[in-house]
Amino acid sequence: MLATAHDLPMNPSYTKTLTPVVAVLGRAGRVAGLAGHLPTGWCVRVADGLADVRPGEIVLIAGATERDVTTARKRLPGHTSVVALVDMDAPAETVADVLTAGADVCVRGGTPAILASHLVACRRRQLTDRWSTLNHNLTAS
Repeated sequence: MLATAHDLPMNPSYTKTLTPVVAVLGRAGRVAGLAGHLPTGWCVRVADGLADVRPGEIVLIAGATERDVTTARKRLPGHTSVVALVDMDAPAETVADVLTAGADVCVRGGTPAILASHLVACRRRQLTDRWSTLNHNLTAS
């Protein structure tokens, strides 16, 4: 049996809102103008640190390092989407390091439109994961 729209909780307990929120950590100035490239209803906020990240938010680490991503993965719930933003001229090793450390995606540069498209893709994966989990729970019972 597969899940239907009637089976999917509209607002699971770990999601405070249905509005997608991007919590920015690190160099917030690197993502100036991002909100203007995201779909209507999205919110971008600067988080005061990992403890300030709320369940269901997409975490964007501006100026990400391997250590930043490793620390985020250790402290945040496993279902949290982590996006690493690195310098445009970052070496391939840096990209590989942040991805290996657990970033869901690594974006070079930070052109707002390109970054926004990666964030939207992360949100789609979050929603797909919710359906997959629901389908798995329905077939397991």
